Amino acid sequence: MEKKDEVLRVLALSLRNVVGQAVPDYEKLQEIRIRAEAPLIAVYDNHEFFIGVDNKFTNKLQDAYIVRKNEVRETVEYICNYSLYAYEEELRQGFITITGGHRVGLCGRTVCDNDSIRSIKHISFLNIRLSHQVPGCSDRIMPYIRLEDGIAHTLIISPPRCGKTTLLRDIIRNLSNGTTKHPGMTVGVADERSELGASYMGLPQNDLGIRTDVLDCCPKAQGMLMLVRSMSPQVLAVDEIGGRADIEALSYVAGCGCKLIATAHGADLEDIQKKPYMRDMLHRGIWDRFIVLDNNGKVGNIKAVYNKSGMRLDNMKK
Repeated sequence: MEKKDEVLRVLALSLRNVVGQAVPDYEKLQEIRIRAEAPLIAVYDNHEFFIGVDNKFTNKLQDAYIVRKNEVRETVEYICNYSLYAYEEELRQGFITITGGHRVGLCGRTVCDNDSIRSIKHISFLNIRLSHQVPGCSDRIMPYIRLEDGIAHTLIISPPRCGKTTLLRDIIRNLSNGTTKHPGMTVGVADERSELGASYMGLPQNDLGIRTDVLDCCPKAQGMLMLVRSMSPQVLAVDEIGGRADIEALSYVAGCGCKLIATAHGADLEDIQKKPYMRDMLHRGIWDRFIVLDNNGKVGNIKAVYNKSGMRLDNMKK
């Protein structure tokens, strides 16, 4: 199924026509924001646009298509195949993964049981985030991850929408498949938000390589420990670390001899050092490489690579 069909099939019938005519290239479409009684918005080629009543992108609010409540409700019904109950586990985390690995974030009124979220009802806000793969985007960075004596513990630092997850996904594929010079490695992926594997019904929709095991929709810290104990990965990959539990789990995994590839939100290495839990991990000296991204010119642009001591590698200078 083509990406266009995967997206349009979950939209309300009236929205299918609007979006279907407005989007010229679904490989450049990143998000569709659907809010009840608010403008229909698309993030396309890293720019935000309103989708207009004339079925075209526009920057003018007065020309934007206003989404009706019943259109949100109908879209939710298509997303969950008319059974919110069947997707109760996903709703607790605030998203549902659809065919093609695209992730739909949902907001509305939460239903809580003590301190735990049981479900979401009166859903009025949707964010359809399209899953994109860019095979080969990590080729340039692999020589900094593959060392003479093995794999470097690597932390990818990036602001939002700069391609860190896309880069991590391709690093996983590269390590898992291997090359003529480098044998493939067993990789464990703790995919808490289904963004790396984009699993649908337990099967990853993205290519993470032939030697990769994915633990989907499990809290990162628990997932990392489960993978180390049950799947014996040589490399463990995780997206968006940050909390104390994540840091403790990563330290444990590193102590078991498993190599780490992870990402974290941040503008640069100094920004990461300001965050208490991350600063603690830096002081432990776990990371061998720091890869910093920005969106200067294109998503996933590599700004700099630093070594263990925080010194920028000379041949990455521009």
